[in-house]
Amino acid sequence: MKRLLGVCGLALTALCLRAHAQAIEYESNGLKYQTLTKSGVTIMFAVLPSHLHQYTTIQVAVSNGSEGPYVIRPEDFTYVRDTNVTIRATPARTVIAMLQQKGSGSDVIKLVGSYEAGVYGNLHLRSTTNGYEQRRLAALSMGSTKLKAAATASALALVQTKLAPGESTDGAVFFPTEGKPLGPGRVVVRTNTDVFEFNPEQSGGHAVPNSDVPAR
Repeated sequence: MKRLLGVCGLALTALCLRAHAQAIEYESNGLKYQTLTKSGVTIMFAVLPSHLHQYTTIQVAVSNGSEGPYVIRPEDFTYVRDTNVTIRATPARTVIAMLQQKGSGSDVIKLVGSYEAGVYGNLHLRSTTNGYEQRRLAALSMGSTKLKAAATASALALVQTKLAPGESTDGAVFFPTEGKPLGPGRVVVRTNTDVFEFNPEQSGGHAVPNSDVPAR
């Protein structure tokens, strides 16, 4: 009986630790990142300072450290404001279609600069499957300016991806905010198996100066 109680106690402790998992915050290249692990899967994000038309953009990275495959979609991401207003991320195809209609190279150049600074300067962000670096080459072969803008956004955008154990990916997630800051609130990610609730963002995740990547 004592042994059984001990095992139950350990199981309860493990469940409590999982239920109270806290996001870790750090800064890299002027961006404020949060990272959170659930069931062996780690999601990391930072709010980018550049807007794209009516969208506020966050940079996302997902790493599958679990024993099975894991599916991630941009539609899994929401931003819950302190006013209880929930903003769901826009599917990548919608953003790309908008740029095909009225986009230009100047619409995405600042966003690309912000994104690449985060990708190439962040020691914790490395993609192995369908990440930005793998998608980027597709944008180079496009012809017209509008198509180039759409292709570049396509390379940036996080798309639905099935990650095998040990694989990781990254991409941009777009929130429709009419070009305004996200404001105070938090990012919540609901997948088929887990709910990731990140720490509150008091300013909507504005860039921060003079940052360094700390050891984890």
